[in-house]
Amino acid sequence: MPYTGIVKYHVKLSFEVDGLVERADIIGAVFGQTEGLLGPEMNLNELQRVSKVGRIEVDIRATENTTSGNALLPMSTDIDTCALIAAAIESIDKVGPFDCKFKLDAIDDVRASKKEDIVKRAKQIKQKWSTKSVSEGDNMLKDVHEGFPGKITTYGPNKLPCSTGIHDSPWIILVEGRADILNLLRAGYDNALAIEGAKIDESIKELCATKKVVAFLDGDRAGGFILKELKSVVNVDIELRADPGVEVEELTPQRVAEILDSSTESLKNESTEPKLLNEVDKSLAEVAEKVYSNLNDTLEAVALDDKNNQLFQVLISELVSKLSTQTGIKYLVLDGIITQRLLDASKQAGIECIIGHRIANLSNHDGIILKTFTELGIA
Repeated sequence: MPYTGIVKYHVKLSFEVDGLVERADIIGAVFGQTEGLLGPEMNLNELQRVSKVGRIEVDIRATENTTSGNALLPMSTDIDTCALIAAAIESIDKVGPFDCKFKLDAIDDVRASKKEDIVKRAKQIKQKWSTKSVSEGDNMLKDVHEGFPGKITTYGPNKLPCSTGIHDSPWIILVEGRADILNLLRAGYDNALAIEGAKIDESIKELCATKKVVAFLDGDRAGGFILKELKSVVNVDIELRADPGVEVEELTPQRVAEILDSSTESLKNESTEPKLLNEVDKSLAEVAEKVYSNLNDTLEAVALDDKNNQLFQVLISELVSKLSTQTGIKYLVLDGIITQRLLDASKQAGIECIIGHRIANLSNHDGIILKTFTELGIA
């Protein structure tokens, strides 16, 4: 009958027979010579009937005059019964007419092996789940960051890491590295620029000349050295440090907000009020103001030469193709968004300044001044 019990143990035995026998002879000896030794309830036939012993597996190896091999009994009894059955089989001394010897090699606890397999599989499941969870967490963070208006880009010829808000904001936050910018984005600040070393890049000096500057540096000794170097070449309006011994990237977003919010409130207020313009911005404001009233809400662009003479006025949709055939343009003023495609075409045309309603997320705008009407106090 088929074996339906739950295997608990594997009783493994080896045997040697002084003659040539078949597999059936070995099984017959196991059943026949153990019968009655341990009482009727312990007979192998009875144990198989009640699904306590499974099908006995026998492997044999025959030589010229002997037979040897292994026998395996799957059992679902307690360990005491297994031991008794094993001892009974070891007492077998004949297989047919030939002398033989059975020896117990092992009683394996199948459940222990199964437990190991279960634990191993559980570890695999946990690892797969953990990896998926981390991946999902990263994707969620990525979704949050991508949904936030600020992103990471680069600034200047040396491609310094920055968040895209530095172009529109009237004030910027100078930090030490890219990781600091990411942490500020988590806290809601998208106007940070990384210094990337103690030597202050020339492009930083140029940008700081047109904006209010907040230095937000690490709370260690190196942060102090960088602040000193920064102040020697840039006008720093507000000096901020992370907590002593802590780097800006290690601060929680809440702590970043606590440090920045209280210290930069006045700068935030300035961003919603008319600003004091520097001389460059004043001249650009005059240029834009002359055409703004006739340009606003037209979805058109105006090109001016170095004497502020109008060269042409076209729809923004036709602007890029128009720039490919024009020279002598110094200022480009448009009723729209300054895009990367427009910026690239303007570089080819030798334009020095572009003024529009908004600046898109740009990878690079070296050599061209970009301004919004809001920054110039016009809109």
